[in-house]
Amino acid sequence: MTRDIAVKLPARGIVVPHAGFIYSGPVAGEVFSSVEVRERQVVFCPNHTGSGENAAIMSRGAWRMPWGDAPIDEDLAGRLLAASPLLTEDDTAHKGEHSLEVQLPFLRRFRESFRFVPIALGRLSLSDCRSLGEAIAGAIRDDPSPPLLIASSDMSHYEPDATARRKDGKAIERILALDPEGLYRTVRSERITMCGVIPATVVLFAAVSLGATEARLIKYATSGDVSGDYGQVVGYAGLAVL
Repeated sequence: MTRDIAVKLPARGIVVPHAGFIYSGPVAGEVFSSVEVRERQVVFCPNHTGSGENAAIMSRGAWRMPWGDAPIDEDLAGRLLAASPLLTEDDTAHKGEHSLEVQLPFLRRFRESFRFVPIALGRLSLSDCRSLGEAIAGAIRDDPSPPLLIASSDMSHYEPDATARRKDGKAIERILALDPEGLYRTVRSERITMCGVIPATVVLFAAVSLGATEARLIKYATSGDVSGDYGQVVGYAGLAVL
């Protein structure tokens, strides 16, 4: 699940799934093993619980993990707060939310010491996604070693395998085309139950603003590949934006 790859991709951003490790871990692990995991990360996740603010950032402290504390990059978080009026200091949106926390063990696997900024996103409009993504890009553009932007997202939920692959393919096409607006609109028009479409759209807007020229699909799978049940699956896509 976490094999080492010699030549790492200099990704500006990645999209990785967040289901149980037995199901989505192979996809997430392939992504993290393929890219340069930096000392600093900004991790965007969906807000499954609906608690708290629509763009909730934590700018202080640390998250307690089995290996110890994973520190928040307080300087970077402060700059992001200052850069975007959409962001609100709020830890309630992160309580009980798994989709960001499950990324931290992968970061630890490839970077023993790292700092991160957690951002949970709820219902944002397309214009909000653009504004937030471009504000993030502006805040880190001149950093000598900019952070990796991580969007935590699963793809289709509880569809037949063939349907999930067909629908997810349409969303993946928009990411590969570096088209955040197209991703946002396609997920809605095609009724793709991609829970992290908002984080992925924000990261894509940011990466494009930072000069991204390419995106790659690293791995796609569904839960059926593990369970053998292809009647109702969840899709998992791992992508890198360079």
